[in-house]
Amino acid sequence: MVGSERYYTVELKELELKISGSKELALKKQQEILKTLRDKIFFNLRTIQSTAQKIAKVDVLTSLANVANENNYVRPKLIDGSSLEIKSGRHPIVEALNKEVMFVPNDTTLNEEKFFNLITGPNMAGKSTYMRQVAIIVIMAHIGSFVPADEAKISIMDRVFTRIGASDNLAGGDSTFMVEMKEVSNILKHAKPNSLVILDEVGRGTSTFDGLSIAWAISEYIIKKIKSRTLFATHYHELTDLSNIYDEVENLTIAVDKQGEDIVFLRKIINGFSSKSYGIEVAKLAGINEPIVERAKEILELHESKENVQIKMESFNEAVNPNYDGFVKEISKIDINTISPLEALNLLGKIVEKASDINDN
Repeated sequence: MVGSERYYTVELKELELKISGSKELALKKQQEILKTLRDKIFFNLRTIQSTAQKIAKVDVLTSLANVANENNYVRPKLIDGSSLEIKSGRHPIVEALNKEVMFVPNDTTLNEEKFFNLITGPNMAGKSTYMRQVAIIVIMAHIGSFVPADEAKISIMDRVFTRIGASDNLAGGDSTFMVEMKEVSNILKHAKPNSLVILDEVGRGTSTFDGLSIAWAISEYIIKKIKSRTLFATHYHELTDLSNIYDEVENLTIAVDKQGEDIVFLRKIINGFSSKSYGIEVAKLAGINEPIVERAKEILELHESKENVQIKMESFNEAVNPNYDGFVKEISKIDINTISPLEALNLLGKIVEKASDINDN
């Protein structure tokens, strides 16, 4: 203040100095403590890391034991060879999140004779859940955990490959189909006979015939070349014909209960294949309004009727004896204006005889 004087004592001056320097002293003290702590940790680093690893191991094993005990998991048997056998397997996460609903368990068998399971069935029926649960059970067995099943015999597998879901790569400029093909390419390059391969609706990102052709070729490559334990889910029902060509293929489907125009998904894996995808019924369950559903049914019936006509025509064409073409050409060459009645009668007799022979063949 201008024109004023300040009075202080020696004690106040000392206190002022202490307060103004306290922040710096505190910071210096903190640095000293931190350095001491750091040196002690560094000196005992190996002991601390070893102890942390042991605690983590105990924590994991205890957690796995508690989960196994609470959910009735069983101890899997790790076996030699290339087999996978699961009795009444369950998806641990789906089962835990929906405790009010009884989870439907399913069996899985993959061995050297039947190592390619082709799974058909409608959307929402549980195909993806089933394949995911098989992969999870295999991984759990390999980390030393009990598994959600009544019984499990699992051979050692080097890798688990999955191609499930659909997503693009916006940053990389890759479409959903390109991402799918890149992932499948990686699987085909690295999978081995003792690998587990999970493929869900490969080829759906392009046109029907392109997708079917790609899915068929990929399936054949796995069956003939790689021979991995494989679960392959698809809506291409034509692929079920692979079982007629390759003994290694087993057709599986999801049981569905048709009740009038509605369907009930039973979530049970059974032998055989699905002849329908029930896409319209699933759309109805999802909330698509009635006029759209009814119109979809009309369009489906129209396409199916066209396909039936085409099938009938193809069947007729296949039934035609190829000798008829040559026979018709011979008759067309006859000039009836240049032959006598007797020659015409004899020629007619030959034509009847030849027609009878063709029909017999």
